[in-house]
Amino acid sequence: MEPIKTMGTFNDVIKSDAPVIIKFEADWCPDCKAMDMWIDPIVEKYNDYKWYVVNRDEVEEAATTHEVMGIPSILIFKDGDKLAHLHSANAKSPEQVESFLEENLK
Repeated sequence: MEPIKTMGTFNDVIKSDAPVIIKFEADWCPDCKAMDMWIDPIVEKYNDYKWYVVNRDEVEEAATTHEVMGIPSILIFKDGDKLAHLHSANAKSPEQVESFLEENLK
């Protein structure tokens, strides 16, 4: 996953005419660290899409603007619009993340 460090980069990335997947996380988040242990095979499976990661503490405006209240959260954007949002409460297992991606990347 490619890191996004600024709001300008974030805005450029989400304007893509193909769906992009953005994972919001934070260094202090234990659930984010847990997700890191099992997310790689999912990223590989969905490697037709560009994946990005945002530290919500570094690019707080992106998290606030797109209503990322809990982390980790996975959002899908296309043409500047948020198409889907997997909230942290539903992002606890590989099965939940895969189901979300399968449902929203048709």
